[in-house]
Amino acid sequence: MEVSVIIDYSPLWETMKEKNVSQYKLLQRGIDNKTLDTLKKKNNITLLTMEKLCNILDCTPNDIVRFKKEDF
Repeated sequence: MEVSVIIDYSPLWETMKEKNVSQYKLLQRGIDNKTLDTLKKKNNITLLTMEKLCNILDCTPNDIVRFKKEDF
């Protein structure tokens, strides 16, 4: 049996909503459109980007991403 890990950024969108932070504010604080697109497509981001998001949102990585395992 093969296990695949899926990146889920739904905690990011939930945290942004809770903290009243828009995508526009992320853009203003140095997160570019390409990165937002990457997040929406559930692709990998760098740890530097994770750190920036955590600093902007005053949160931890657990508030931004979760990993789901799926069996094949």
